[in-house]
Amino acid sequence: MKTVSKNIKFLRLIMGWRQREVAELLRISIPAFSKIETGVTDVNINRLRQIADLFKVSIVDMFSSDFTGLKSEDTLKIEELSEKLHQRESLLVDLQMKLLQHYEKKPTVINIG
Repeated sequence: MKTVSKNIKFLRLIMGWRQREVAELLRISIPAFSKIETGVTDVNINRLRQIADLFKVSIVDMFSSDFTGLKSEDTLKIEELSEKLHQRESLLVDLQMKLLQHYEKKPTVINIG
């Protein structure tokens, strides 16, 4: 079950969710979810189905040792949005640099009386 636990944590992180959020969606306590994610607690088939449905993957996928290579529709969308965010952050940094350069070139005028 270590593979399943590792995959659950991987999916949670990919989705950008906190343990609290997943626990609430599963209607279990945060410590109970943490124990599932760390492999302390084995998951029954009903809970595994609930988790797989939440992350929009199959139960079989949850047992895959190469789960990180699987690309769900949500994962692809997250990657696309992450790339757009990175591009916009780069644009923002460029604009900030141009603004700083503009103010550095502009002479300071001081009015005395």
